[in-house]
Amino acid sequence: MRTPTQPGLRPGRNPLTLAWLGLALALLLLDLWTKHLASSHLQLFQPQPVLSWLDWRLAHNTGAAFSFLANAGGWQRWFLTGLALLISVMLVLWITRLRRDERLLGLALALVLSGALGNVIDRLRFGYVVDFIDVHVAGYHWPAFNVADAAISCGIILLLLDALRDMLAQRKQNGEPGTG
Repeated sequence: MRTPTQPGLRPGRNPLTLAWLGLALALLLLDLWTKHLASSHLQLFQPQPVLSWLDWRLAHNTGAAFSFLANAGGWQRWFLTGLALLISVMLVLWITRLRRDERLLGLALALVLSGALGNVIDRLRFGYVVDFIDVHVAGYHWPAFNVADAAISCGIILLLLDALRDMLAQRKQNGEPGTG
């Protein structure tokens, strides 16, 4: 690894930036590949049992999370695509500005970025997002999702954990009671 004094590496530049962007790309490719497999091998809305609580079930989601706005008349495709592209640009810029010690945050942002781009590509290509993972218990089904959705969800959880960790560290630094 180059040190900040070597040519081509600005002082303070995070050498993990490319790793975070590479992880986002790898997860994006995994998402697109699994969606291709699902679209090629599954029939729309026909479950393929995997485990007692898990089916592969191809679904096309024209809305956002939990099919929110799915029946909005078509404008949501472009709104959600534009919003996700804007968020993706912001995430890339955020990743490029991370400090070396912000590893949890880098991982979280890479996960959210990969998921946002995976679903944007679907919206641009098909006008809907390909979902195929169907989790269910006792007749109750979680809304179908995909690798991109799982990455976004995990990334958001990590963002919240990172924020909580930072908040607790700040409280401890300020000597607030109950921070041990």
